[in-house]
Amino acid sequence: MVKIIKGERVGKAAKLAVGCSAAIFDKTAERILLICRADNGKWAVPGGYMESGEDFSEACAREVYEETGLRVEVMRLISVYTNPHLLLEYPDGNRWQLVILHFEVRVVDGQLTPSEESPALQFFASTEIENLELGILDQIRVKDSFANQEGTIIRNEFGL
Repeated sequence: MVKIIKGERVGKAAKLAVGCSAAIFDKTAERILLICRADNGKWAVPGGYMESGEDFSEACAREVYEETGLRVEVMRLISVYTNPHLLLEYPDGNRWQLVILHFEVRVVDGQLTPSEESPALQFFASTEIENLELGILDQIRVKDSFANQEGTIIRNEFGL
């Protein structure tokens, strides 16, 4: 179980973990793809942590493929999230301050395929999102995705 620790600049006691996530819209750009996470049953945008030796686009594309079966191309950066007053502590003692890059992507090929990590995949309209169980950060990422803002959104504080 991951423990969330909050406090003034607690991120100083942690390493940085860089995550990449994706906004995948249907052909009408009215519905966004969400995955249902196997570990907690909540809906989320596809994504995960970068691995050493990857760039942002590779990490995003790899995570999307692992969780959805879709091959994607990164089109633009929608938003950046971090919070120096929040860290995650894992059972192994590792502590991480998150830095998350959220991208708009384009599907290149592949077929929607559930995985062990994401047993359910579905497109949702913005009006359907409020009735789903999503974590706070996923709610923000979905909202930012639908905003379709021209410039990148910077959020230096978010909650979990």
